[in-house]
Formats: sequence, structure tokens, C-alpha cells
Amino acid sequence: MKITRYIIAFSFFLGLGVIACSHQPRQLSDEPTNAVTLRNDSISRLYDPKMASRKAVKLDTFFKKLHKFGGFNGAVLVAQHGKIIYKNAFGYSSFFRKDTNTTQTQFQLASVSKQFTAVAIMQLHEKGLINYDDPVYKHIPNFPYDSTITIRSLLTHRSGIPNYVYCLDRIVNKKFPMTNDLVVDLFAQHKPGINYLPNQRFNYNNSNYVLLAYIVEKLSGMNFREYAQKNLFAPAGMSRSFVYDPYNSEQAATAAVGYTPRRNGFWQVPFDHLDGATGDKGVYSTVEDLFKWDMALNTEKLVKMSTLNEAFQPAHTFKFATTRNYGFGWRLQLMDDGSWLTFHTGWWHGFKNYYMHNNRDNSSIIILQNVANRALGRIKVAQSILYPDKAWYFMSGEGLPEELEGE
Repeated sequence: MKITRYIIAFSFFLGLGVIACSHQPRQLSDEPTNAVTLRNDSISRLYDPKMASRKAVKLDTFFKKLHKFGGFNGAVLVAQHGKIIYKNAFGYSSFFRKDTNTTQTQFQLASVSKQFTAVAIMQLHEKGLINYDDPVYKHIPNFPYDSTITIRSLLTHRSGIPNYVYCLDRIVNKKFPMTNDLVVDLFAQHKPGINYLPNQRFNYNNSNYVLLAYIVEKLSGMNFREYAQKNLFAPAGMSRSFVYDPYNSEQAATAAVGYTPRRNGFWQVPFDHLDGATGDKGVYSTVEDLFKWDMALNTEKLVKMSTLNEAFQPAHTFKFATTRNYGFGWRLQLMDDGSWLTFHTGWWHGFKNYYMHNNRDNSSIIILQNVANRALGRIKVAQSILYPDKAWYFMSGEGLPEELEGE
């Protein structure tokens, strides 16, 4: 009986201690809020090893066939409920060297890079350095366009400004890599005509994200490559990721080489002057690093969940327009239950990618290719394997948008 009384007494005082601790003011730290931790814990409990194993077998069968018959050449990682259920790599990272792709191979992310720029802007927003409705000229004084063009206009591709890839083509000296500063200066000097009145419609445009990266540089005091390394990659634990620098080309010496198919093989796509600009493209990463990025987004290592949720709200809500529903750096696909599936595609210099981030159940599909063929047109099958109850929806839906700018 004495032992029982001691246990009861100890439990009582332990309970008081827990209650007292729970009422202590929360110290500022990099740890996620209690609500986010509880949310992620509850999602992780949904993980079913047997179900995950069955999905992994189906995914493996699908991607092996896609490699053999569809020309898929790259790496893939699929996760659900915060856990990796399948990862693999296929083909060569370099057809010349006969280096094989692995899940640690670095690929150019192309337009998938835009979400990193968006998160950088969100970080500055959380620090009070920028507001989404600031006019662009507040941060770029020589910006030559309408004062109604805001940071939000750039983030959601509603600015109306022209695409630097094309409108500066005859002006820029192609012997030297472009920089974000140069893009801004040339826009100010030549003021190429706008495509439509600002904020009137959606038009996917690389200029928007080059300008956003430039603003990150001015507000942070460091170039975008440095900012990304310090504030995006390092906090997420992405040790094999970087932003391409044409003056440090050895950085990509062991990365995958981009190719386009030719009748008798593959043509290696060379770097060019456009690879010097950042923000719209240029991030190199691996499928495993992108999974770390995915988890960092889910655990508030980069921005608060409330900030991220705002980025997942589309500027437009077209029911059947996957190509036009866009948030802050993410495309958004309307599901049958009214929720938005968050993803992005990318196509640049022989690299063609797809990254789905679904924070409703901490799941992701990450596909990186270094041969720009039509293999990604079969992504619906992978989606259907991950979400078998939604297979009818994915298989009957729209095809993926292709980010063709600059290819």
C-alpha cells in the first residue's frame, strides 16, 4: 500500500510539473510550433508499412517500364505521411562518361527553382522587410513600369512585364553571362513594352522571378546564391544543393548533364548567357535533398506554416486550368474535394522535372530528368499509385504544363 501511495503522490507532482511547464512562455527558437508538431505526428501515424510496400512495388514496376519503353532517364523519390516509400535512379547522368544516375545525382531544377525564390521573399516578409503589396519600384527605384505592379504581381505571374529571355535577346551581349543587375538595368534603359495591363490575367514569365531574386539580394545584402545557401539549403539540411554560377563551373562538374533526344542518340545542351541570371532557374539539387526541403516546409524550418499556407492560395481559381492556377512559386491543381494540390514543373537545357508537395498528408513526388523527352507525360500513373482512391481523377485530368521559356 505504501508503494501505491508513493506512486500516486509522485504521479500527482509530476503532473503538476508538466502543467507548470506547459504554461511557461515559449522561447523563440527554430523548433516548430506545438500545433505543427502535433499535426505532423498525427499524419505520421497514418503510415502503413504494408500499404507503402505495395505502392513501392507498383512504383518500381512503373518506373522500370518507363525507363525501358518511355526513355525515362533520371531519379525519382516518392514519400507519403512524411516517410520515403520509394526511391530509385535510371540511366546515365553523362552519356559520354557513362556515369550512372543515383538518388544523390545533382540535376538542374529549371523552373522548380522558383519556389526557392518565393520562400526567400516569404522569409523577408516575416522579418518585416517587405510586404506583398509593396509596389515593385519601392525596392527597384529604376523600375520603369506601372506603380500598380506589386511584389504579389511578380509572385503570381500577373505583372504583365515581358519575358527577359526574349525581349532582351537583341540587346544583351551573349558573350558574357547575364546577371540579375543587368536584367534590371536593361529593363530600365530600354523599357520593353508590357504584354497586358498589370494584374488583369495570368501569364507565366521568368522575368518576375529574376526581379524577385534581385530584390532578395538588395534587402539581404548578399547575392542570391549566397542567400540560398545560408537561408534555404543549410537550414533544410540540403548539403548537395547549390545555385549555378557560370564563374564557378566546376561546381557542376559531377552533376548530371542535360540532353535532348536526337534521331541517332542524344544532344548535350550547352550552357549559355542566360544561365547567369538567378531566381527563375539555376538551382541544382538531388531527389534526396528535395525530400529534405519538403520536410523542412512541413516543419517550419524555413517559414511559418501560416505564411506557407498563404503561398498555396491561387491568384486565380480556374476549375479546369492547371496551367493558370498559381500561388507564390507553386502551381496549384484543384482536386475533386475542393483542395489544392501543390506542384511545379520545369524544363531547361535538357532537364525536365516534376515536384509535387502535398502538405495535407506530408506526401511528395519528386522526379528529376536529364533527358528532355515525353516521359513526364505519364506522371498521372505515379499520382494514381500514390493516391489509388483518386486514380479516376488523375487519369481523366489535364496534362502537365510545360515550362518552355528559354528552352
